[in-house]
Order: sequence, then structure tokens, then C-alpha cells
Amino acid sequence: MNQYFVVKYSGQFGFIKPWTAVRDSETFSQQFLTPSIVEGIEKKLFPELLNKKGIQKIKRHRLSYQGLDTQQEKTWAKGGINVYKDKNQYKTNIGILDRGVMLNPHLYLCFANEQDAEVALRQSICLCRNEDLMMPSELLEMSESEFDVIDGFELLFDSNESLMFKVGYNRFDNASEMYGELKVYGNPIRE
Repeated sequence: MNQYFVVKYSGQFGFIKPWTAVRDSETFSQQFLTPSIVEGIEKKLFPELLNKKGIQKIKRHRLSYQGLDTQQEKTWAKGGINVYKDKNQYKTNIGILDRGVMLNPHLYLCFANEQDAEVALRQSICLCRNEDLMMPSELLEMSESEFDVIDGFELLFDSNESLMFKVGYNRFDNASEMYGELKVYGNPIRE
């Protein structure tokens, strides 16, 4: 039975854009972390791993939240805002997107040793966007069976292939396809 050192992070809101929602005008936050998201968080916490491929220190994770709130976001094309006149009407390339963001997300990151957990405990993280700031609140030591009691979503990366589905492309591994099995523990949507 594995023993974990778990750091709990909390934030006010969070949004994980699904890889399939490239140009959707309405998108709800993905409810799990992909392998590349976990690797990105790990590389932020441990910059000495920037030149190493794969997840080295984060052993497991769990994500829960209190609900979803739809927020509007103004967007425009890469080249900036463009205003032009067409048939006597002014037009622009500005668009409005509706994003369903997670409210009050909690993320638990598991480490194999206390030293790594203490490094993580002194730093903030972001889920995907840098405005989704999450702060560490506590360090817990627990067994794997105790961790499995924590409510939330977890994507298992090493699972039975017949239970896995495609979750995107890994930006840290030449855009290779990523797969995982989604596990739901307890009630991941907290009251």
C-alpha cells in the first residue's frame, strides 16, 4: 500500500478548456486533468524537470468543485481588434464566448515523499489559465486507501486500455495522443 504526501490547493474559480472545444461559442470546463496538464503543473513546481519528459513527481491527483457558473469573455483574432465598414454597417472581429467555469475548485496532488510535497506547499499553481490561481492550504499524509475516500474526479493515465478514451494531444511529447480512464470518487460536486 502506497503512502502519499498530499498537498491541497484551493481557488475561487477554474477553467480547463476541453481539447475538442477549439472554436465553440459555449464551453463548459473539463472536469479532469490530462497528462499534459499534470506535467505542466509539475514543471511549474519543479523547474529542474523542464528538460525531462513525462510526469516524475506527482503520483495522483483529485479535483472537485462547488458548481459551474457561466461567464462571458470577449475575444478577438490574433492580429488584434479590427473594425471595418461593410454595406454601410460597422463590423468587428470581436466575439463573445460563454465559458462554464468551476466555482471554488479543490485540487489534491499526491507526492511519494515529504520533501517534494513541502516544495509544492510553498507555491501557487494554475489549472490551465494563469488567472485560475490556486493556493496551497495544507499538507496531509495518508495511505492510498485514505486518498481514495476524497471526493472528486481523477483521470487515471495507466489503466486498462479498454476503459480509456482520448483526452487530447500532449504538448510535451510531440503532440502524441493522450488517453485516460475517468474515475469519479464519491460526490465530486461539493455543497
